[in-house]
Amino acid sequence: MTIAGSDSGGGAGIQADLKTFSALGCYGASVITALTAQNTRTVTMIEPASPAMIAAQMAAVFDDLDIRAVKLGMLGDARAIATVAEGLRGRDLPLVLDPVMVAKSGDTLLPDDAIATLRDLLLPRATLLTPNLPEAARLLDTTPATTEAQMAEQGAALRALGPRAVLMKGGHAAGPVCTDLLVTAAGITRLTAPRLPTRNTHGTGCTLSAAIAAGLARGLDLPEAVALAHGYLQRAIAAADGLRVGSGHGPVHHFHAVWPHV
Repeated sequence: MTIAGSDSGGGAGIQADLKTFSALGCYGASVITALTAQNTRTVTMIEPASPAMIAAQMAAVFDDLDIRAVKLGMLGDARAIATVAEGLRGRDLPLVLDPVMVAKSGDTLLPDDAIATLRDLLLPRATLLTPNLPEAARLLDTTPATTEAQMAEQGAALRALGPRAVLMKGGHAAGPVCTDLLVTAAGITRLTAPRLPTRNTHGTGCTLSAAIAAGLARGLDLPEAVALAHGYLQRAIAAADGLRVGSGHGPVHHFHAVWPHV
């Protein structure tokens, strides 16, 4: 189940999550926390779902479906975060938390006053936290990491806030190779990939976290789920230019294995 915002452009949020679940062989249910009016260039409007509606969606899904993992994305504000935390109370499920704060266009998706609520109520519940470098810095109230050593240090600091593991995503770093660090109690695992020359990377964070959740739902352990998701995302980015969606930051190609010739 994905609990996140809707992207009217189809490249991120609930839409990206459901595409990813399907591409990786999982049935996806959804809880929409907010409606966004956006495309590949900008976000023009955000309308939060009421806490009552968020709670009702969660209750309806849990009441009928056999949920094996939960992915959290854009939650919008402190009230939504508190509602989601309450809806997850007592449920022993793998939880992948993508702390969505800023859209690819640069538009803010989580106000500063909600960050403390996110840290207090959801980080301790997470199986895996998947911040990019700016998000990690905001959660820790510091500057973004610029080296692998700083990434590892910030990953450890985030683990100290409660999540069982942290995946520090290096997509915002410089250089020809993109490096992610999986920080767990057992140590640090490096995942590397060439930095591909494309601007069509809208929804990469949503896609990666959803892919990890799909792997956990299928019974993989965390390192296996992260490795599967990392490979899937790299192939989706490599095929992204074939979609030709929009004139800004287009989406990755979630169904690259199904639509091999675009």
